[in-house]
Amino acid sequence: MTGNSYYYRKLHSLLGVIPVGFFLVEHLLTNYEAFRGGADGHQSFIDKVHWLNNLPLVLILEIVGIGLPILYHGVYGLFVAFQARNNVSNYGYFRNVMFMLQRVTGVITLIFIVWHVWSTRIQVALGHTTHDELGVLMHDIFTNPVTFTLYLIGVISSVFHFSNGMWSFLVSWGITVGPRAQRVSTYIWIGVFVAMSVMFVLTMTAFTDPQFSDTSVLDLNK
Repeated sequence: MTGNSYYYRKLHSLLGVIPVGFFLVEHLLTNYEAFRGGADGHQSFIDKVHWLNNLPLVLILEIVGIGLPILYHGVYGLFVAFQARNNVSNYGYFRNVMFMLQRVTGVITLIFIVWHVWSTRIQVALGHTTHDELGVLMHDIFTNPVTFTLYLIGVISSVFHFSNGMWSFLVSWGITVGPRAQRVSTYIWIGVFVAMSVMFVLTMTAFTDPQFSDTSVLDLNK
């Protein structure tokens, strides 16, 4: 494995952007409908869920386009995380701290994704809930202070891992090669981290609205 580590790392880096990054952004935009829809947030969210699940070959897309890449990125990421030597105590400069946090948030993000997929998508697949009841499920999650806090940690970790990972991706693929370009990239991805985090938190609080507590308010014929 050592001789091919360069290619494994390149693939790991690429899959962190496409499609793992897409998975995060898609989740943000879908769930943000709960907030953006206002008084009709429940309906807007469910409409978006149905639109996604009516895409052609959606199961193949989920397995081949999302599931397997996330599995590789997560498993190989764990290998990298536990092999890495973090020297933050000796070299506490900004990028070394970011290096350490990238590894920590990677582990948290993997655990969070497994938990989230199990409690939502897998439950639908097993027939324990339906797509129309996902709003109720999210309402139950976010009105519980414990699960709200765990989700908050998971979401912030995921957004940080993606944003900081994008900075690293641009460097490792030779897109931002000079100090000035890397500094500008740092500011851009800090901005992305803040914007996405705010959107996710607004979404989480939106799900606590009583309109998400039942499905009787939905127009399922839309």
